[in-house]
Amino acid sequence: MRNVFIGFAALALVVGCAREEQKPQYRTAKIVRTDIVSTVEATGTVTPIKKVEVGAQVNGRVIKLFVDYNSVVTNGQVVALIDPLVYEANYKSAVAQLHVAEANVEVRKAALASAQAELILAEKTFARKSTLAEKSLASAADLDAATEVLDRAKAAVEQAKANLKSAESSVEQARASSQKAEADLGYCTIKSPVDGVVITRSVDEGQTVVSSMNAVPLLKIAEDLKTIWVEANVPEADVGSIHEGQRVTFTADAYRDKFEGVVKQVRISATTTNNVVTYPIIVEAANPGEKLFPGMTTTITIETDRADDTLAVTSAAFRFRPSDKVTELKGKKVWLMKDGDIEARAIEAGVADASFTQILNADDLEGCEVAIGYQTAGAAKAAKETSNPFMPKPPQHNKNRGTAPAPKQ
Repeated sequence: MRNVFIGFAALALVVGCAREEQKPQYRTAKIVRTDIVSTVEATGTVTPIKKVEVGAQVNGRVIKLFVDYNSVVTNGQVVALIDPLVYEANYKSAVAQLHVAEANVEVRKAALASAQAELILAEKTFARKSTLAEKSLASAADLDAATEVLDRAKAAVEQAKANLKSAESSVEQARASSQKAEADLGYCTIKSPVDGVVITRSVDEGQTVVSSMNAVPLLKIAEDLKTIWVEANVPEADVGSIHEGQRVTFTADAYRDKFEGVVKQVRISATTTNNVVTYPIIVEAANPGEKLFPGMTTTITIETDRADDTLAVTSAAFRFRPSDKVTELKGKKVWLMKDGDIEARAIEAGVADASFTQILNADDLEGCEVAIGYQTAGAAKAAKETSNPFMPKPPQHNKNRGTAPAPKQ
């Protein structure tokens, strides 16, 4: 009988140990104070703030180029010259036509003066004939003839005035033609409209250019590369958290330096590519030493929110859902470790980044541990075991292979 009781006691001890081993083990993390920065990352391209395209307004052959790539130009500087021979001839012809029209005006003025003199004579003759007719010293036929001469003189004056006005209009037309010919001649000398740097040259000396709305510009000039823009496309899921004035850091593949800027503009012009909607974000940044060139690819990080020296926990704590626990708490919550077990605690979350989430209004939780997952049996066993220096270890790979000589034997 004594052996039976001993057997039952041993069995109970084994069952108790088995139940103890079946108690879940948790992976935990502490609630600590840290800095949290919420960011949005995107790829952008460096562009000048202002880029001016310099084209040709007349057709012709480029006989001289005064600038090349990377040439620094100033406002009004001559950058190219188109053959002016045809336009010089057109200008001289237009000026000659203007002189002819002006001479014709003088002729018309003289004709008007002559007609006005004839009118004055006709008026005097009519007045004398009228006086003589009243005294019966002149016949009715003489009076009728004087009246006719007067009417013709008046008509001649009106016609002379019209001819003069027409001649003056011809002068205005000829002057406009000469001004256009002069402008075309001036367009043969192409000047820079701004201060800047030539970033593109599309023609060579001797090449003929054709002026049109779709013509390729001769030069592209970037104005003031000391300050640049970075244009990036941000997915619609992230654009709602981006606002003007937010701090931006970015890098370029050509340099190891980190550059800083601010969000200048959030454009509402959407682009859809493969069913992905993106919005352009413009970042304005200083370009020290003009190291950043137009067209360079950059990786930008936009700081959308920030919390310094705040209580935080790993975001995995909010995703943990124990299978053997039930809670009536709604919203965000974590499972606090307490006396070897866990209990739910509602949490007001704040700023979050890729790793941590801010905890608000819970200063009493600093230093507490929360469950973030179940610990596997193998991991738990490994955590309980102590390392024996005399036990054989698996062979280690030489971490220095390829970077340092092999150790001496």
